[in-house]
Amino acid sequence: MTKNFKASLFICMLFVFALVSSIHEDKSASATNNKISDQIDPLLKHDPLLQGTLVGISIRSASSGEILYNHLGDVRLRPASNLKLLTAAAALSVLGEDYSFQTEVLTDGRQIGNNLKGDLYLKGKGDPTLLAADFKRIAEKIRKKGITTIFGNLIGDDSWYDDVRYSADLTWDDEDEYYGAQVSALTASPNEDYDAGTVILKISPGRLAGQKPKVTLQPQTDKVKIINNAKTVTAEEKKKINIERLHGTNIIEMNGTIPKETAKIRKWVALWEPSHYALDLFKQALHQQGIHLIGKQKMGITPKQAKRITVHQSIPLAKLMIPFMKLSNNGHAETLVKEMGKTVKHEGSWEKGLEVLNTTLDRLGLDTNQLLLRDGSGISHINSVSADQITKLLYIAQGEKWFSTFTHSLPVGGKSDRMVGGTLRNRFKNPLVKGKVRAKTGSLATVSSLSGYVDTKSGKTLIFSIILNQLMDEDKGKDIEDKLVEILAAQ
Repeated sequence: MTKNFKASLFICMLFVFALVSSIHEDKSASATNNKISDQIDPLLKHDPLLQGTLVGISIRSASSGEILYNHLGDVRLRPASNLKLLTAAAALSVLGEDYSFQTEVLTDGRQIGNNLKGDLYLKGKGDPTLLAADFKRIAEKIRKKGITTIFGNLIGDDSWYDDVRYSADLTWDDEDEYYGAQVSALTASPNEDYDAGTVILKISPGRLAGQKPKVTLQPQTDKVKIINNAKTVTAEEKKKINIERLHGTNIIEMNGTIPKETAKIRKWVALWEPSHYALDLFKQALHQQGIHLIGKQKMGITPKQAKRITVHQSIPLAKLMIPFMKLSNNGHAETLVKEMGKTVKHEGSWEKGLEVLNTTLDRLGLDTNQLLLRDGSGISHINSVSADQITKLLYIAQGEKWFSTFTHSLPVGGKSDRMVGGTLRNRFKNPLVKGKVRAKTGSLATVSSLSGYVDTKSGKTLIFSIILNQLMDEDKGKDIEDKLVEILAAQ
């Protein structure tokens, strides 16, 4: 037997083996497809919750990208917060996992002894994670330079982004909700959920019926005025507290009743022009460090010749991804859109940011001609994305260097820790699926969505996207999603 003959025989054997393996895989995939169809189709056909509902479903193999099941998967639907999957992928691609936001303190004056002769500028560059404690640290750095008196004004500068505070389709009744907070380059958050541009009202009942409830702010700020018209009632009466910020102001009106011995209520309220709020927290921090301001507190633009005194760096994007995606933070999504616009197009606006978002998604391999994107969070009812495009992104993401950060940011089904389970912490408690679903939730009026990865009983991973539109009750849509994912997990 010649060497050439042996080589040819070996190649033929390899070809036959590959062909048999391919046939086996095709048969296996076909069997899986049929099994999934046999279980999902009856549910879609007969479940009364889906009557009159548009259902987009796309299921892919995580290993091959092959579509295993499709039901209106190519139809554009409103994705709600599933749109954040696109924003997160683009931000990680454009900005990088190590990217951090800066907040600068500058002056156009000079220090003479302990006195700063000139204005002090607080220049925001988009950081949504600034806490009262961060302003304290910044003030401490200034105090360590020996400055105890500022003979000038304290000026907040939010010009890093444009002055458009709301995305195009935000409805008026969402503007005082935490998820509808204004987007500004200079802002502050009340706690480590980082709901930028909001304060937390802490409400406790009075000791006696008829008394006003006790209300405190976190953090304390002079920029908010609370009108407390609520009253404490007996334990047998109903709790009904209504909190509203009056349009165009930071006057918060509280009405209704709170029964005696009710546990403390916390309510996040989005503020009007959060730049002023951030500047007030900085002024307080300076005062606490014994730094006296002789001038006024106002907004303005930092002169080009101003010199930097100190700078504060935010947590890196890899860490910000956790509260962003786990808790579905709208403000983070819109900030990232503007920051991508600023970084690539030198303009911190929704217009330029969305251009970068679309360009990046196109480069990643999505068909952007099939996407209609109006914001980065999914709060718009005009956003339109198909389930197929979402599963395609989730498949492609596996090959990107930032994939581990991306998938780590997704809520994990059934995990009770808020920063692990996130918006899925109270779902998928069944042992079949607990800890095996990593997915992004979405919810708007008449819309529910869920897209991500599920580990199956057979040891495979499936990629799925479920988008439900025109629901009579979006909360009931979650029950449908859970049933569908449990079917996949059982494969």
